[in-house]
Amino acid sequence: MTDSRYLKRTIVKEVIESKYLNEQRTLRVYLPPGYNELLSYPVVYCQDGEQFFNFGRIATTANQLIMDEGIEPFIIVGVDVDLEVRTSEYAPFGSRFDAYTSCFAEEIIPFIEQKYPVRPDRILAGDSLGGCVSLHLALKNPHLFTKIISLSGAYYDLSREIIAKETDLSWLSIFMIVGLQETAFESGSKVYNFVEINRTTRSLLEERGASVYYEEKDGQHTWGFWQKELPSALAYFLE
Repeated sequence: MTDSRYLKRTIVKEVIESKYLNEQRTLRVYLPPGYNELLSYPVVYCQDGEQFFNFGRIATTANQLIMDEGIEPFIIVGVDVDLEVRTSEYAPFGSRFDAYTSCFAEEIIPFIEQKYPVRPDRILAGDSLGGCVSLHLALKNPHLFTKIISLSGAYYDLSREIIAKETDLSWLSIFMIVGLQETAFESGSKVYNFVEINRTTRSLLEERGASVYYEEKDGQHTWGFWQKELPSALAYFLE
């Protein structure tokens, strides 16, 4: 049973106007226990914001890490996505990919950094295609992002081709985990072996000098698996 202390969470909803996406985008901002505007905090940016908070229970996990594990207090920003256009925004072959990644780097980051006392110690987190777009955001903006949490990243052919063209990724640190039961994941009309996809991506990253923490564990391509792995993923960068 979850300790009731962990359930007392402060989550602020923000809405930004994006000129790149030509629409509004909702952000969910978790503020840690004892939040003080005079202090400064590391920040974790999550793709699939609503899912990270509702299914990943990331705010509850953050409270537990801060209250009981001695982790330095940190802020979380969840960026919501319309699931109907998720692939077009998160996949590098998507029609909204350039607009979304520009919105993230040039609109969301400045908005948060002007309104909240966050340090330029940024972590990007994502599941499946969310892990993919997080890595691409870092590749496109290495001056902004150097730390990635990738939960069963969906690094399809084009993503791996883009990574293969990189020559020096020694600035990048990535936490990768994939479930051993993710060998036949159906998406649309295709079936993907996420274990092989992540193994190949790991090799590509390491060959180019990236610092890679990599694990394969029993698990499916679901939030039931990813939720259990979030504490160790967050602690990896925040300890």
